[in-house]
Amino acid sequence: MAPAAAPVSAMTSTIGIANLPNQRHKIVSRKGTNLTIMVVGESGLGKSTFINTLFTTLLREYKKPEHRFAKQMERTVQIDVVRAEIEEKGFNVRLTVIDTPGFGDYVNNEDCWVPIVEFLDEQHQAYMHHESRASRKSPDDLRVHVCLYFINPSGHNLKPLDIEVMKHLSTRVNLIPVIAKADTLTPADIAAFKDRIRDCISTHGINVYSPPVHSEDEEATRRNTSILSAMPFSIIASETDVAVNGQKVRGRQYLWGVAEVENENHCDFKKLRNLLIRTHMHDLISSTEEHHFENFRAAKLTAEGRSDDDPAIRARKGLEQKMREEEESLRKRFTEQVRMEENRFRQWEQKLIAERDRLNLDLENQHKQVKALEEELEELVAQRKK
Repeated sequence: MAPAAAPVSAMTSTIGIANLPNQRHKIVSRKGTNLTIMVVGESGLGKSTFINTLFTTLLREYKKPEHRFAKQMERTVQIDVVRAEIEEKGFNVRLTVIDTPGFGDYVNNEDCWVPIVEFLDEQHQAYMHHESRASRKSPDDLRVHVCLYFINPSGHNLKPLDIEVMKHLSTRVNLIPVIAKADTLTPADIAAFKDRIRDCISTHGINVYSPPVHSEDEEATRRNTSILSAMPFSIIASETDVAVNGQKVRGRQYLWGVAEVENENHCDFKKLRNLLIRTHMHDLISSTEEHHFENFRAAKLTAEGRSDDDPAIRARKGLEQKMREEEESLRKRFTEQVRMEENRFRQWEQKLIAERDRLNLDLENQHKQVKALEEELEELVAQRKK
């Protein structure tokens, strides 16, 4: 009879797979992460104040009022890049803030979004080019993970410029609409303004960032639902501390009271901060990589007839090129034939004009001859009467 196997102790029954999340946590904590935020909106909507309030530090210097609109005649939209490194509890975030001064500040804002769209495409193109190189160490990755579009708190609806720009941005970046300076509107006006903005976004098919809602944790699901229901976020930004019931809070002091930045009854700043940093930063970064960059890459390869070297795509592109060449040849032949027919028609027209002039001249001569004969007849009649 075979001897019974020795019992396996609890210490030797595991092989250490469960420690992988801890290893991953250590690697991520040591490496940190990159976060690129773009702010787009007209001057004076508080973009710099919001960024400074969000990270509780002076990241964006304020422009002097006399310099803010100094370049009105140039009609140029600039791209300003500000970099900073933020550390919290040993975790580093390499933060990049991209501002777009000059956007929407002119009477004629036609195509003012083109520099912004070109910048977004250039960053995808640069990263795609870097990925195709033999050495791919330490790329200067400026792909935008989230774009905050600041909406003027008019209380009416989105302007045509807002709609057009958001259409272009929503296909390239995680777009989050933000109602600036929410302390200039009443709560009822903000609620009605949000409804009109949501209807306008839905009507024009603008794809704004929609964070994942459902989670295994019921508390996380409720939090995500609350964040999503607040979009577009109405925000108040301030770098000044004011006293409320003996406590210092971030806010703005008015004659009627204090508008608190982190009070959810006053604005959605806290929800937006949670979305950007505390709950969905990883989703913003991963969706940029897996959705927007992959869409750009696929479109670029398809335009080049490659599409990851798909023979069917190449054959179709070759056929389309051949059809375009044949179409161009037919167009040239048709144009040449039309030109020849026009020349023939002009020659025929000139002959008709010449023939008309000859007939008119002959008719005039005939009239002269008839008139001469009439005069001669009148003379003969006069002589007979004598």
